[in-house]
Amino acid sequence: MALKRMDNMGIVVDDLDETIDFFLELGLELEGRATVEGEWAGRVTGLGDQHVEIAMMRTPDGHSRLELSRFIRPAVVADHRTAPVNALGYLRVMFTVDDIDATLERLRKRGAELAGDVVDYQGVYRLCYIRGPGGLLIGLAQEMGG
Repeated sequence: MALKRMDNMGIVVDDLDETIDFFLELGLELEGRATVEGEWAGRVTGLGDQHVEIAMMRTPDGHSRLELSRFIRPAVVADHRTAPVNALGYLRVMFTVDDIDATLERLRKRGAELAGDVVDYQGVYRLCYIRGPGGLLIGLAQEMGG
């Protein structure tokens, strides 16, 4: 049996509304919001009885999704948002944008800050990392040339 697709990537956040607004500004679409709670959900995650608010964000092409989660219970037990880019684990998600400068200008109004510089990668991409809501590390890429 073959792998069919990646359904989504999950990000735990502390302010769901702020994070939704940020990703809407980036260009993702809000697919839906829900509350997940109860023993069945805890059996999936191994956390026991849990209560989580979630929002599913979809890229405009419909192929990729982010599941944003805000835990009400159990409480968050670790915070990896300030880890450097060479730390182990899942640290960032990267999006391709039409115009990296215009995107940065829009996202700065929502508190985004460059983590380093916008760089030219071999004339193929312009790349940067930004810190978004709550310090989330997000990559932006703009394809260059024809």
